[in-house]
Amino acid sequence: MSKLEAPRLIAFYLPQFHPIPENDAWWGKGFTEWRKVVQGRPLFKGHYQPHLPADLGFYDLRCPQIREQQAELAREYGIHGFCYYHYWFNGKRLLERPFNEVLTSSRPNFPFCLCWANENWTRRWDGLESDVLLKQEYSPADDLEHIRALLPAFEDSRYIRVDDKPLLLVYRTELLPDPASTANIWREESSKAGVGEIYLANVQSLGKYGAPADIGFDASVEFAPDWYRTGPNLNGRVLRAFWRALSSGVTRDTRLFSYDELVRRMCGKQVPEYPWFRCVTPSWDKTARRPRHADVFIGSSPQKYEKWLRFVIRQTQAKHGGSDGIVFINAWNEWAEGCHLEPDLKYGTAYLEATARAMES
Repeated sequence: MSKLEAPRLIAFYLPQFHPIPENDAWWGKGFTEWRKVVQGRPLFKGHYQPHLPADLGFYDLRCPQIREQQAELAREYGIHGFCYYHYWFNGKRLLERPFNEVLTSSRPNFPFCLCWANENWTRRWDGLESDVLLKQEYSPADDLEHIRALLPAFEDSRYIRVDDKPLLLVYRTELLPDPASTANIWREESSKAGVGEIYLANVQSLGKYGAPADIGFDASVEFAPDWYRTGPNLNGRVLRAFWRALSSGVTRDTRLFSYDELVRRMCGKQVPEYPWFRCVTPSWDKTARRPRHADVFIGSSPQKYEKWLRFVIRQTQAKHGGSDGIVFINAWNEWAEGCHLEPDLKYGTAYLEATARAMES
């Protein structure tokens, strides 16, 4: 039997690390994700906070040298490409500058695709989710304008393809009034423009999903953590000795989960018949973003992450076999959510090294 081809590893990429006028108005002049990151404080004994960057420092994504360094680092440790979060609100884009410069400059020479993060922007970080800062308004006319705006990216030789089709992710298809209609408009316009077929994938993030074909999509992308398989909230069940060690920073709204239980449950999923791309996360801790309403997974480590990634790689090889096998990693640089492959002061490049070993195996 011939050796199965290794899947492509694609890391989700957050472009929040540069100031924009909207964030200046909503959160204060010069706001970037780093402001939240440095405010992280440990909630209990042994709690790893704050997560502080090492090799790349507190970077600004308007700097092309930083984007080159990110790509070089990712490539060195086996990452195939980045999946940039894309923010589109009825023709208005946010945080678009880093990707626009990647596209227009042709640098870095590193594969990429896009994920439309189609949620409303709210004051969720302040616990005010009902306070909407920027609302999504869906319509066929907007679907058409949106896909036309994406065509230059699809035509780029670096754009990641599946079955020779540009791969586009939608974070929450359940928020679309008619996802099948949206998919049809996008496909027709892409074909008319000469791009050809596109490959649409819905992200299984915050809902229960059926087959992607039911909504006119080609595949689904698992999201990690899958909130339906986190295991029980440990706050009411945790060992008394551990509970006594918790500081006053842990409120009733803080939810503690076991990373080991997350891995066990996600690895135990039944593999669906439809095209399905798996996802892993090195860790998860939203303390920096929402200190009084944090979701924290305890017990993560580079070794446990590596074991999970190895399992998912083997499973993906068995399901896909060829070059269209993909595994997503959440994330390259979600610093304020405590899930990042970029080196930090505690672990250095340990998570990147674990990624490389999993691929080499």
